[in-house]
Amino acid sequence: MKKLTRRDFVKRSAVVGAAIGSVVQGHAAPTAFLPAATDRVELGKTGITASRIAMGTGFQGWNRSSSQVRLGKEGFIHLVRHGLDQGLNFYDMADLYGSHNFMGAALKEIPRDKVVLLSKVWFAEGGGMEATDRAIPSVDRFRKELGTEMIDICLIHCVTDSKWPSQLARMRDELDELKQKGVIRATGVSCHDFGALKVAAQDPWVDVIFARINNQAKVMDHKDPNEIAAILKQARANGKAVVGMKIFGAGQLVEQHQRDASLRWVWGNKLIDAMTIGFEKEAQVQDTVDHLSRVLKG
Repeated sequence: MKKLTRRDFVKRSAVVGAAIGSVVQGHAAPTAFLPAATDRVELGKTGITASRIAMGTGFQGWNRSSSQVRLGKEGFIHLVRHGLDQGLNFYDMADLYGSHNFMGAALKEIPRDKVVLLSKVWFAEGGGMEATDRAIPSVDRFRKELGTEMIDICLIHCVTDSKWPSQLARMRDELDELKQKGVIRATGVSCHDFGALKVAAQDPWVDVIFARINNQAKVMDHKDPNEIAAILKQARANGKAVVGMKIFGAGQLVEQHQRDASLRWVWGNKLIDAMTIGFEKEAQVQDTVDHLSRVLKG
């Protein structure tokens, strides 16, 4: 007899649940749908669907290194494959993290069409990076490092000034050129400033926003989380995809009740499309999937 895997069990359970939900007191009824952390969701108006949770590769990331990269290639690949086995197909990378070559090695074992790849272009000097106002050379290198022709989403990394659209005009234009050529599918910014976030929520150029958000204002761009929430709601109303960062306060919200409260607040208020978590261990993946699924089911 074939051993029943967790994924098989989930699929069979879904089928049985649908069959039960289709008949109520002898009458046909709509199938009940209970949301889960591993659901595929649409990211704004990008046409891209991905899991609600992205596997971040930049925890403690700086100088082309991170906690995930420091696992070594074997450890990195093992973690990535474990996440995919649990239903996560969204991967969050950046040049600053040095994670492209590691993800490229993982993609030799994972079908490219099964995953959504996001990366970020660094523009400022620091962290072992040189200042630049260009995007094309960086993205061309990213594709070589990843071993792929196309990157689904490419963001400008860590904007901290409300004037970023004019300051980074050439980089935006080059990302547009790459988008028109089909090299990338969506563009946007990773925000680390309240003013920059407000601009991103309204700017027609932006498809995707990375924003720091949790209910305790830990490692965020404003001391009042409701101020951030209002901007994120407007961004989503404007068709932007919002990916939440620092949902657990960059590791500061460690108790179960703290993490659940943050998840309930962020998802209950419909502030984000997805969230990125920098897992370091397999157990953290399963724990977060279970937490979010429980919160989504109420």
